[in-house]
Amino acid sequence: MTRRGVLAGTAALGATAAGLSAPEAAATPTGRAAAAAPARSGPAAIGPDDTRYPSLTRRGANARFVGRPDYVRVADTTEQVVEAVQQAVREGRRVAVRSGGHCFESFVDDPSVKALIDLSPMTAVHYDASRRAFAVEPGALLGQVYRRLFTEWGVSIPAGATAEVGVGGHVLGGGYGALSRRHGLSVDHLYGVEVVVVDASGKASSVVATRDSSGPLRELWWAHTGGGGGNFGIVTRYWFRDPAATGSDPARLLPRPPASVLTFTASWSWKDLDEASFARLVRDHGTWYENNSAPGSPYAGLFSVLMLNSRKYGTVDLVGQLDSTGSGARRLLDDYVAAVGRGVGARPTVKREDRPWLEVNANVTESAPSFFKAKSGYLRKRFTDRQIAVLHEHLTGKAGGELPGSLWLVSYGGQVNTVPADATAVAQRDSILKAVYLTGWEDPKHDGGPELAWLRDLYRAVYADSGGVPAPGTNSDGCFINYPDAELADPAFNTSGTPWHTLYYKGHYARLQRVKAHWDPRNEFRHALSIRPPR
Repeated sequence: MTRRGVLAGTAALGATAAGLSAPEAAATPTGRAAAAAPARSGPAAIGPDDTRYPSLTRRGANARFVGRPDYVRVADTTEQVVEAVQQAVREGRRVAVRSGGHCFESFVDDPSVKALIDLSPMTAVHYDASRRAFAVEPGALLGQVYRRLFTEWGVSIPAGATAEVGVGGHVLGGGYGALSRRHGLSVDHLYGVEVVVVDASGKASSVVATRDSSGPLRELWWAHTGGGGGNFGIVTRYWFRDPAATGSDPARLLPRPPASVLTFTASWSWKDLDEASFARLVRDHGTWYENNSAPGSPYAGLFSVLMLNSRKYGTVDLVGQLDSTGSGARRLLDDYVAAVGRGVGARPTVKREDRPWLEVNANVTESAPSFFKAKSGYLRKRFTDRQIAVLHEHLTGKAGGELPGSLWLVSYGGQVNTVPADATAVAQRDSILKAVYLTGWEDPKHDGGPELAWLRDLYRAVYADSGGVPAPGTNSDGCFINYPDAELADPAFNTSGTPWHTLYYKGHYARLQRVKAHWDPRNEFRHALSIRPPR
């Protein structure tokens, strides 16, 4: 199985059609373009006997999970979402929503979900003059959003590095990507959300919550700046504007991406790496990020992933992109690769290419669903020598050297860490790297037993000093909710004593629970890692 296959559904690492929207002048007060194609009278219920049903229920990127809802309703408008939610509540059916379909777990494709609302037609991206912000609908894929914002206004949002991912769930967890070390997270630029909620009487309605709101609406906006999807309602529209932006010129209200980036790959062959050289490589990489992740660093325009692949794949790879608009980009990149490989002994095969930013970040490449499992962790500092030894053992030994597995260390920090921890629901604001632990398989008849056992053993061993999970502490800072791992809420797997909600939300969980109690008092929107109502 290829590494691409393992991660066909990995959302936030870095659109069914190119960006489509009506002109700015046609925007209504709610932000949807009035000149869009006429909406249907209502979202029809598509049941198992409908020829569309298999295609709509198998859109999830993780093939481990295939739902069997009583019906799917495909929505074009906020009003249709309200209608669909109201029907599900009236019928007592558990509801779930899908936009891009890249959830790692069975939050959408779960046997208990009986009413699935598909938002894939809601792809509008336009400037809303009434709010001085860019309105984006949840069905739009990131590549579609990037293309529309950049070609029309020369701006973008610092979101994920995978163009195929849908906006709908990505933003809610605090999405990050290639622009984040320079410009922060997508939620740092989130001005408002339109949300379909259900009150205590069971009535569905839509509300708009913004950064400028007060009281419960302000709290609802805050909860959507990293509180994760499927918790409070269904977001039918996002508005984005840099909080420091002034004026009404759309071209000055969001960050401007670079004109071009220097893409690169540096690959070390496993044949040339012994345990000492592997340890030096991982140590040098982590130390480099400790020393180069401050805001305003010359490397603020760098996005990279160190792919520590099992020996089965043959190589360890460092890939990424660097803002190349300045005169010294080539030197910066060469110095970075040299620093990571210094003292390793083995020389990497290096490839570089200068390419337009939009070409690198906005092209959508659809792939078939794959069978995979992922776990995550934030790094405040590099892995310890003990942890690096554990990685080498699991990536090369009999326990995992021949299995398809990887640990990806993804660049983080920079401008992300300038935002106070309580300003958004993203509690982790002083990390330098994100770790993504991965395994997968191709045969649908295979249950993934050996692969899953390997991944669980690796994760427990890496974090043995903190109970088998990346508990917030000196080196680690919990987990990323956009890489959800339902096993962290299962006492059979998480025996650490650190609750799953502490790993994801730290001290923000109680506040998120209060938002939940106000806006979803019936707990209509729920899944294995959803915010639990307070007792």
